[in-house]
Amino acid sequence: MKRPHGRPRTTWHYETADPALRAASDSALRAARDPWTAGPAPCPSLSFAACFVYSPRGTGAMCDAARRVCARVKAIDPRWLPRYAGVVHRTSLHHSQLAGLFAPGAVLVPVPGSVPGSAVPWVASQLAMALRDVGLAGTVWPGLQRQFAVRKSATALSGERPTVREHYESFAVMRPPGAIRRIVLIDDVVTKGRTLLAAAARLQGQFPDADIRAFALIRTLGFAPRLEQLIEPCQGVIRWAGGDARREP
Repeated sequence: MKRPHGRPRTTWHYETADPALRAASDSALRAARDPWTAGPAPCPSLSFAACFVYSPRGTGAMCDAARRVCARVKAIDPRWLPRYAGVVHRTSLHHSQLAGLFAPGAVLVPVPGSVPGSAVPWVASQLAMALRDVGLAGTVWPGLQRQFAVRKSATALSGERPTVREHYESFAVMRPPGAIRRIVLIDDVVTKGRTLLAAAARLQGQFPDADIRAFALIRTLGFAPRLEQLIEPCQGVIRWAGGDARREP
């Protein structure tokens, strides 16, 4: 039957009186539109390895030494960075976790700094080249760049550090020089792993068949009161869990 001309169309609205139910419904609608909250990230997990450890709040001689290592790396000290790369190489001769990471044919991709532009060398790029120079890889490809700046995690409060999604959206992948089968992301320090997970997700979208892993020279142990040793090689995983990155160990 045709609706009489001029008669308004009836639209039914339903709204629960329970604020909790209404909030849950709104959250579900947002999740349906946003895959970063609805389910796993584009890269739900990332295998990583690290060599040194660092405790920003710890006390004692070993923690002081770790802080010096971190400061020298951040400053791209030309005297010390090649030495630390050499330590990684020597350590890899006795630890299968590191030896397996830097497999033949692996392409090292340095994780960009917090601001766009590659004219000025950044820490991860210099570290990647130092690792290449000691024989751990044959190629360094700066194929990941920032499209726009993000807040610097080292100086931001814990609640204001960039999220995985913010890092992901700021990254862009450059045109590769050829086929790539194994990528090792290189960064100086890994804390929660947000930057590495976002970088892996962005690269996985460009190279869906590539084996993507990560290496960080220094692994942060945020709540460790003391350190027993400075060199503590490990292999672990960074997961997308609960809407954030989670590093194990």
